[in-house]
Amino acid sequence: MPYEPVLLARVGTPNPASVEAYRADGGYAVFERVLAEVKPLEVVTRVKDSGLRGRGGAGFPTGLKWTFLPKDHPGPIYMCINADESEPCTYNNRILMEKDPHQVLEGIMLSCFAVKSECAYFYLRYEYGDAYRTLLAAVNECYAAGLLGKNIRNSGFNLDIVLHRGAGAYICGEETGLIESLEGKRAWPRIKPPFPAIEGAFRKPTIVNNVETMACVTQIMRHGIDWFKSFGIAPDPKNPRDAGSYGPKLYTIAGHVNEPRCVELPMGVTIRDLVEKHGGGVWKGRKAKAINPGGLSMGFADVNAPLKGEDGKTEYDIPLDFNGPGKIGCLGLGTAAITVIDDQTSMVDVLHNVCQFFSHESCGQCTPCREGTGWMLKITDRLRRGQGRREDLDILIDVSDRMGIMPGTTICGLADGAGWPVKTAIRKFRAEFEAAIKDGTRSRHAKSLDLVGAH
Repeated sequence: MPYEPVLLARVGTPNPASVEAYRADGGYAVFERVLAEVKPLEVVTRVKDSGLRGRGGAGFPTGLKWTFLPKDHPGPIYMCINADESEPCTYNNRILMEKDPHQVLEGIMLSCFAVKSECAYFYLRYEYGDAYRTLLAAVNECYAAGLLGKNIRNSGFNLDIVLHRGAGAYICGEETGLIESLEGKRAWPRIKPPFPAIEGAFRKPTIVNNVETMACVTQIMRHGIDWFKSFGIAPDPKNPRDAGSYGPKLYTIAGHVNEPRCVELPMGVTIRDLVEKHGGGVWKGRKAKAINPGGLSMGFADVNAPLKGEDGKTEYDIPLDFNGPGKIGCLGLGTAAITVIDDQTSMVDVLHNVCQFFSHESCGQCTPCREGTGWMLKITDRLRRGQGRREDLDILIDVSDRMGIMPGTTICGLADGAGWPVKTAIRKFRAEFEAAIKDGTRSRHAKSLDLVGAH
């Protein structure tokens, strides 16, 4: 049977962003019932037992994160919603905020009730002007309807939701960088521990969750644990660290495809199905060469590389759950934003663009990241100008292997995200890089820049 969307079910319906239309579709009924009948700990337990993992990138179990809050803390406890969606080619959160904001807001209300937070800060990427205006109207509607404010529905529960617009920095997607920015400071990620659940915003216990995660909380409380776990991927019995990949997921498809779009599917769909069935295939009658499986920071899949132990399958066929991309050397699922690169596009150009982005977005606090992203940009710039050397490829891999949380050299994971596309691109497409160096020709992109400069 074809999958019936839940997170995107209301997209395209008449006036989906209004509170009246949302309530006509059953919206906020779950929140009102929870206020009247359910204890906060029961909500935490349901979310924990559902197996919901954060949709922002790391995939940490949501309910488990909530249990890290200090017991019987006098407060305040803060909830921060991470809507700083700055990963290139990622726009799943934007769809939810612009098209069905009340689904997200109800998830925030339920989550705040669960963790006993009376204030939620909605940290929104500044460039999302339409999302901001839609959310602002939706929040105001909730106050007018008595769903926010003091003593909501005579339950004794108080909640304020505050919209906060960031200043357009990728680093603010890191939870402690977001908190620093929220406090009015430079968005430099903090050393952990202490983790935000112990000492977060304004030095108080804080939970940071993603927009799509909040929408999933709404659906879990509406449809139940069994429903949520009825689709997706169960834990790998051979991997004790695998917590499973349950529930619906929003995937965005971008790059060289005929139909860039956001789709909702059960966790575990393959890259091939996403591109060929839901993205309309590769554009201009070309073939895919490389796929970015979850935002630039996750690295690259080689669609022609065979999968070990899987006869007839290639990296094009990996499942997009929390485990799948790691099996082919990628960093993880990330934001589930698929970027397609066709067979007529130079990987030298692609890698230079990637390095340019991460060098610009590094906050500069940690030396390996600050200097490493700069070095990688200079080397890839030399490569695309036809001045590269074979040893440059080994230097790039060495630099990318030595920076990040995983080798233990930086405070946050931006350096890992900057290094992963470099190491995967060169290791999987080394012959293409070596051919470009041997040929010594300037890339088409470098030539076009020279023409622009000449005018």
